Amino acid sequence: MTEPSTERDPESVSRFVEHFAAQLVEAGMPRMPSRVFAALLASDTGALTSAELGEQLRISPAAVSGAVRYLAQVHMVSREREPGSRRERYRVHSDQWYEALTSREAIIKRWEDALREGVASLGAGTPAGRRLAETLAFFEFIEHDVAEMMERWQAYRQERFGH
Repeated sequence: MTEPSTERDPESVSRFVEHFAAQLVEAGMPRMPSRVFAALLASDTGALTSAELGEQLRISPAAVSGAVRYLAQVHMVSREREPGSRRERYRVHSDQWYEALTSREAIIKRWEDALREGVASLGAGTPAGRRLAETLAFFEFIEHDVAEMMERWQAYRQERFGH
């Protein structure tokens, strides 16, 4: 039996990056962060420098910088210094989806607080107050299910991948 090839066809990688990025854009993520995220996800190390990203994606350093800033804000990548260098590497982690979803919890909590204020301000019996109350109930419902789902994910991940 032959070992699977570890060689990667750059054209195939590029096609994957652009296809996956297009899927992220369709889901609402900005185009450049989508491309940078897909490139990081497709790299064997999960980390690339700004220059490597710019070269691979054929984009400017400013485009890389803006994309990484966005991705860091939504907890999808982290920045790290190369040892002994001033250059930064941008890394995607194996648990980036978990981190991105759990970081949304803080945002949802703030939305819930604002919605509670809105219900109180507008009056629970008004059409707008009822609409806000229903929106609040939706976020509370989702928040509960996401917390349970994340616990199940951690157990499944441990069982399947051992980490």
